[in-house]
Amino acid sequence: MKLNFPTILTLSRIAVIPVFIVIYYLPVDWSNVVCTALFILAAVTDWFDGYIARKYKLASRFGAFLDPVADKLMVAVVLILLVDRNPTNLPGLLLAIPAVIIVGREITISALREWMAELGERGKVSVSYVGKVKTAAQLFALPFMIHRDPLWGIPVAETGLLLLYVAAALTLWSMFLYIKGAWPVMKDNIEQ
Repeated sequence: MKLNFPTILTLSRIAVIPVFIVIYYLPVDWSNVVCTALFILAAVTDWFDGYIARKYKLASRFGAFLDPVADKLMVAVVLILLVDRNPTNLPGLLLAIPAVIIVGREITISALREWMAELGERGKVSVSYVGKVKTAAQLFALPFMIHRDPLWGIPVAETGLLLLYVAAALTLWSMFLYIKGAWPVMKDNIEQ
């Protein structure tokens, strides 16, 4: 297998995860700023790798598989770290709820896609517009929470939590749409 530039960009998002974790836990004042920058850079490469792959006809099956894996890994790791070190002064449960919704949805839909592929029905759960908006909302909300410190009097972490709830709502909506699309096949298999 030959790696092309878009796939290397996608692999870089996965490679940055251990670096992100180490910097996140460093006992220095600047760790949140560097982690925010790393996350934003990873989010930009998410858009950029797909754009390059389409524009220069470099799309590959491996890249198509790896891209959502990189996204889900980065989001899941960040959510786990945020729950561990709740950046808000609000009860931890308020952060755990959207984190569980987002991670739970990713596991559920990944399993559903795999099962539907085994049945030859993968097209019924292919990536949708709402799924892309959901990912964008997550990638927009999380840097606020990673940064956590107020900027210009704006409560950044609390703003990020509010945006994360918007992302969680989109996450549930997209899950509903995927399950609705798969429901006829699921129903047939439940009845057998």
